[in-house]
Amino acid sequence: MELQIYIDGDFFPESEAKVSVFDHGLLYGDGIFEGIRFYNGRVFKLDEHLDRLWDSARAIALTIPISKKELEQATLATIRQNGLRDGYIRLLVTRGKGNLGLSPDRCPKASVIIIAATIQLYPPEVYERGMVVVTCGTRRASSAALSPAVKSLNYLNNIMAKVEANLAQADEGLMLNEQGFVAECTGDNVFTVKNGVIMTPPVYSGSLCGITWQAVLDIAAELGISVKVQEMTRYDIYVADEFFLTGTAAEVIAAVKLDGREIGDGKPGPITNRIIAKFRELTQSTGTPIDG
Repeated sequence: MELQIYIDGDFFPESEAKVSVFDHGLLYGDGIFEGIRFYNGRVFKLDEHLDRLWDSARAIALTIPISKKELEQATLATIRQNGLRDGYIRLLVTRGKGNLGLSPDRCPKASVIIIAATIQLYPPEVYERGMVVVTCGTRRASSAALSPAVKSLNYLNNIMAKVEANLAQADEGLMLNEQGFVAECTGDNVFTVKNGVIMTPPVYSGSLCGITWQAVLDIAAELGISVKVQEMTRYDIYVADEFFLTGTAAEVIAAVKLDGREIGDGKPGPITNRIIAKFRELTQSTGTPIDG
């Protein structure tokens, strides 16, 4: 059975789901998106994802053509159309169809696309052994050019870093900002553990304000683990006891090596494992019911 794709109020089989070649999301990467997970018949942090989508839209002067409640219902309907209980949603809002000119004024109405499918970002053995990470020469785009809080369709900056990581045969690539501080990985937020304290870079360093990132901060508070949100350099990772990454698609995953240096004892650490266990418990027991 083909996936059913939502496009501007209607469902289309995957083979027939199409957008115009004049859509500015395709021509210029002019648009925004959210990646959202659902587990055990519930959509995890759906309200938070929709709030971030609306913030991104406001930041780039993009009008989403339906209400937040309508988009919530369309998202749930898309999952039901595909008969899924666990999986991943890609929710996109493009500037819409225009002409070959750059101006968004030529796009009279934004387009909404929702894809619901299964996903496995990394094989199970990577979660068990931990990730190998390398620092990329590609720097994170300046926050003065485009705020990292905007989850835009233009991911070329991250993709170029991912190319470097792939060529180095690493699982992920670490990106630094223009000042040389740790920003994020190509698709994940960064955390370390040193002497029982968790450390993570602030959003203004060049990282997305991740939904999973915030969930981990909340979990740490619940577990009584101290957290420092502060500027970090690669040194802070090299000398850490533990190193882990977070993202909607990746969830929470240990990293055990950076630039050839083992982190801690080279295995996923105890605090990382506690965070992972609590996060999995949270995803299985909370969220917006698909059939609600």
